[in-house]
Amino acid sequence: MVSEQRSATSIHAIGGSVGRMPLDVCQLPLVGGHPALDLVNTLERGAPLDGKPPYDFLSDTSALLRWTARVGLIGDAEADRAGQAWRDDPAAAHAGLAAVRDIREGLHLVVLAAIQPADGGAAGDPGGPAEGDPIAAGAALVGLHERWSGAAARATLVLDRGDPPQVRLTYGTVPAMLIPDRIAEAALDVLRTADLPRVRRCPVAEGGCGWLFLDQSRNGSRRWCRMADCGTTAKARRLTERRRAARVGAP
Repeated sequence: MVSEQRSATSIHAIGGSVGRMPLDVCQLPLVGGHPALDLVNTLERGAPLDGKPPYDFLSDTSALLRWTARVGLIGDAEADRAGQAWRDDPAAAHAGLAAVRDIREGLHLVVLAAIQPADGGAAGDPGGPAEGDPIAAGAALVGLHERWSGAAARATLVLDRGDPPQVRLTYGTVPAMLIPDRIAEAALDVLRTADLPRVRRCPVAEGGCGWLFLDQSRNGSRRWCRMADCGTTAKARRLTERRRAARVGAP
């Protein structure tokens, strides 16, 4: 799926082609099964062949704000408060974007280390040198803990007077840090509560895009991020290769 295209995720796997602009972040398919995994998928994974860096769908603070609202980590009123805080303080906005990108890459390293090599040979996939490295994953966990600790320090306990009443910890009480804090909370949640043996990586070595997703199929057999994209493309490529091999071998 990567051949002759800029990279799998933005160009080929989700309906683009050479010369088209990558999809807007709000058009990205949400295949992860958890907002934190969908966050990981906002950066192109796999191995672009044209030498360009992977495309980041969180290209600016506006994209981050829209994506966070789309996946349900913040509500409309919270988006308004965060957006206003960032407009009032551009430095805080850029710091928030940098924090989210840092959480995203740390989470990616940790999840890859947790699922390899059980993920169908993902250890052989092209990618960064640290992918699947337990030492890098340990350092990433330290960084994620620091991000979460900061978010927890800004959180507050709230009494919900429902039936029954309950006390919950609410993250994101500081408008300028609302989005990074909610994303730190989501990253912790996926690591603590998700069934990590069910996390898959769309197989780059077989033409997949490298996105992460929770396999929620009954028998745990899901292989592709979306069969209609990466799965279909890989099957078509294999068919083309078989036909080519048959022509070469024909008398």
